[in-house]
Amino acid sequence: MGLNFWEKLKKPIMVIAPMSGVTDDAFRLMFLKYGRPDVFWTEFASADGLFSRGKKFCLKVLEFNKAEKPIVAQLFGSDPVYFEKAAALAVELGFDGVDINMGCPDRAIERKGCGSALIKTPQLAGEIIRAAKRGASAKASATQGRSIPVSVKTRIGYEKNQITEWIPVILKEKPAVLTVHFRSRDDGYYAPANWKLAKEIIKLRNKYSPKTLIIGNGDVKTFEQAKKLAKENELDGIMIGRAVVGNPWFFAPRSLGGVGLKHIPSVKERLNAVIEHAEIFDSLHKDEKVINGHYKKFESLKKHFHAYTKGFYGAKDLRDQLMQTKNSRDVKKLIEDFLKDYKVHNID
Repeated sequence: MGLNFWEKLKKPIMVIAPMSGVTDDAFRLMFLKYGRPDVFWTEFASADGLFSRGKKFCLKVLEFNKAEKPIVAQLFGSDPVYFEKAAALAVELGFDGVDINMGCPDRAIERKGCGSALIKTPQLAGEIIRAAKRGASAKASATQGRSIPVSVKTRIGYEKNQITEWIPVILKEKPAVLTVHFRSRDDGYYAPANWKLAKEIIKLRNKYSPKTLIIGNGDVKTFEQAKKLAKENELDGIMIGRAVVGNPWFFAPRSLGGVGLKHIPSVKERLNAVIEHAEIFDSLHKDEKVINGHYKKFESLKKHFHAYTKGFYGAKDLRDQLMQTKNSRDVKKLIEDFLKDYKVHNID
């Protein structure tokens, strides 16, 4: 897709947030069927981990289907040397872009100086962006091959709003895209997102890096709300996180081709999607070690079961039973038995 694939996308650009333990390969493939975003992100992978004894796990995180393109590899870390090497590897792996995580508030990540901890070390943050750019263009320089764009995802500050000090640090490095989660690190995920700051960030973009696209993130619950927020705040795009979990139909209005189109899945459609999601997951992890009929990683899928099964008669009991399943065969039998006796009770 080349260096400028972002510039070719129709605005507002709609993307799924990279969420650790959520936006894996099986999750993303569900959106190919029901309504795809404009750009996919992987879960984040450790830049230095890609060159350590744990590289097999990190490479697994970065696996993707070619049908997902354009897709961006998100990396976290605190060492510019490894970011340069990891960005070059992302080119080799066929990614369309590299995104640097400068916003994750997880304490284990922060203890390594990564994620939102980089807000407190702006000089290092700048070095990391420059290193990733070198890596992302190294192959092009050496072999006349392709290069890919570098983007950054961050928050408005660490303990408070710091956009006037922090955002220019990133923009001066001229990333292709800057995604801003409109919460500080200390806000976590639960304080209201401060969308009033969006236009101030647009002004900073226009001053320091006019070609950088700005994507907003935080508390977006519907596709219609996403479009409204983009228009009102003059943003180039919107990133959606928790609202897409258990909802592969989120982007259906765009996929269906018109304004105002909205698909509300029936209970049967939602539960059939649970079966499909589980079967895709099992197919992608069929080489993983099975113990007593149980894929070790299958537990990670159950957060999705919880999201799919809400707001209908018998949902709680079904969720409780889904939590006991060990593989897609268990899931399919349980849901098919449930649907045989199901009667709709509108309790939403």
